[in-house]
Amino acid sequence: MQDRYWQAIIGNDASYDGTFYYAVTTTGIFCRPSCKSRVPKRENVRVFPDRQTAVAEHFRPCKRCRPDGIRLPDEEWVDLIADYIKESYTEPITLSVLAEQFYASVYHLQRTFKRLKGVTPLTYLQQQRIEAAKKLLIETDKPVNAIGALVGVANAAHFATVFQKKTGVTPSEFRQSGTTI
Repeated sequence: MQDRYWQAIIGNDASYDGTFYYAVTTTGIFCRPSCKSRVPKRENVRVFPDRQTAVAEHFRPCKRCRPDGIRLPDEEWVDLIADYIKESYTEPITLSVLAEQFYASVYHLQRTFKRLKGVTPLTYLQQQRIEAAKKLLIETDKPVNAIGALVGVANAAHFATVFQKKTGVTPSEFRQSGTTI
């Protein structure tokens, strides 16, 4: 594999999209160079000039970057987004980040997610963070500000405000009540 292809893969370089596709032998999946999936080991990567060659070699298209150009059903797509939020709630996630990660406009992603989940992606993210915070408040004796940072809200005052707005009590009151999840 040429070094420029490898650099495009590890840099998620969209300028190479359509120029080549890469497949990971250990997963059996092929992607666009711009795919935001985890960087594979170089020795497990094969490069193809087009999608058809990757399919002919029995690789299947990635569900994240859709190198075959076929859209996922909305339900499956939104479930992938929800799973990503559940796995990555500790990271700084914005609508723009999600839209880039899942190859959609901010507007389409927001509208479709809300239609299927009943809440916006950012409300869903807050819910994941609050549930994780509740668990940490009950199971650990870490300070409230540390728990906020652990669940992705670095500003302690903002964390306390959001927590109280969502639960009706402050994080300290929640901890003292001994409420179980």
